[in-house]
Amino acid sequence: MRIRPYYYYHCVHMTSMVPYSGGRGGREPEAGVNMQSDAIDDVAYLTRSHHRTAALAALADRPRTRAELRELTGVSQSTIGRTLRAFENRGWIARTDHRYETTQLGAFVASGMRELLDRIETERKLRETWSWFPAEIRGLPLESFSEAVVTVPDVDDPYRPVNRFASLLRETDRFRFVGFELALLEPCRDELCGRVVDGMATEIIDPPSVVSYIRTTYPEQSERTLASGNLTVLIHEEPPEYGLSIFENRVGICGYHPDSGTVRAFVDTDDPTIRKWAVSTYDEYRREARPLAVETPAE
Repeated sequence: MRIRPYYYYHCVHMTSMVPYSGGRGGREPEAGVNMQSDAIDDVAYLTRSHHRTAALAALADRPRTRAELRELTGVSQSTIGRTLRAFENRGWIARTDHRYETTQLGAFVASGMRELLDRIETERKLRETWSWFPAEIRGLPLESFSEAVVTVPDVDDPYRPVNRFASLLRETDRFRFVGFELALLEPCRDELCGRVVDGMATEIIDPPSVVSYIRTTYPEQSERTLASGNLTVLIHEEPPEYGLSIFENRVGICGYHPDSGTVRAFVDTDDPTIRKWAVSTYDEYRREARPLAVETPAE
């Protein structure tokens, strides 16, 4: 026998109204436990079918007819009818003429569901990569990563993080970086150098070993970009464990594999809280760095 969602909900709540006759040890459950259980039942009802959360959120935005909700959710007339009746029974919506709209309680529930779903989406986005970043990054507010783009390599495209970084590089006229940039910047060095020569104001803070490697391995390219007057290289003995990129409109954080040094994830966002932290962190390393002596050979 197939139990319809509304019928299931009705049965659960009718059952919860039956006087409790005693459980283990003859003790009645605490009131808070019952209230929490009822709240979980309502959350389960809303999330068990996607159209329910979509319908409640749509009604929280503005009043809508049953036909509009059917078109928006893609469910049948009978399904949307049962859903609206269940919402009305809970006091979440009210009907005026042929339109439905949320009550104050319904709007409150819709707002909470949106926040919960946003949090879950953010967690799922960061689930596989979050532990790869050092404690300094994990100390940032997770809410600030809700709109972040998380790019990881895969078998078919191991350079996905590098390609994402390169796409942001093409869209900016100013670029700042601090960290061990070989794994991120070396694969797209031609594009980076081209952008610098073409006028992109660039400042890079590197450890001495990376500066030495770049100037020794790519001497002509290094000298050409430095001679453009658009590149400033600073040297820092202890850069962060991660790579920090600051573009005009976005901030990128690169996580490296601790053994191989390869890019494990590249996370970029335009969140103002992350940007404020990024600029402050970059400026701190900048104050501690020393300028590269261009006239001398590589160290």
